[in-house]
Amino acid sequence: MMRLFVALPLPVDVRARLGALQSGLAGARWIDQSMMHMTLRFIGEVPERDADDIGDALASIEMPAFDLSLGTVGYFERRGVAHTLWAGIAKCEALTRLQAKIESAVVRCGQPRETRKFAPHITIARLRDVPVDRLGHWLEDLGPVSATPFTADRFVIYQSLRGHGGAQYQALADYPLIHYDYDKASYT
Repeated sequence: MMRLFVALPLPVDVRARLGALQSGLAGARWIDQSMMHMTLRFIGEVPERDADDIGDALASIEMPAFDLSLGTVGYFERRGVAHTLWAGIAKCEALTRLQAKIESAVVRCGQPRETRKFAPHITIARLRDVPVDRLGHWLEDLGPVSATPFTADRFVIYQSLRGHGGAQYQALADYPLIHYDYDKASYT
């Protein structure tokens, strides 16, 4: 069995910008910059033969590359307890279309449909025993977050390998998004 997910890898400068936020919050287990990504579809445990089928279906996706920008920093909570600190992505129709194409490809391969609404974000910390009011103060002190927009030019299927220090991610395949060359008026 393989534990899989599909994600956008992040450029080094975006990971560094997010890494610069990682301090001053007791109870935060900060995500290593090298592991930061934006999940487009968590697949979960599948047999290896299903992984091959999913990989083939993802390879059939064609779409132009597009630009993304970081949005706000926020958190997910469950019953009043914050558990994840994240950096959001500014609204982007191309990202929504890509995620829908990936969802469709995965479902065509026999995987169950994702029931949660797609909320594009990058996890920057897992939280333990962080009261929401303390987190609110940390976010106020943080202020607005900005970074240079970046180009999403590929997506990747990863295998999540569980270990003593937490999960490690291994890229299994890259799927490039098409670049449009305006000077030559063609896709490359």
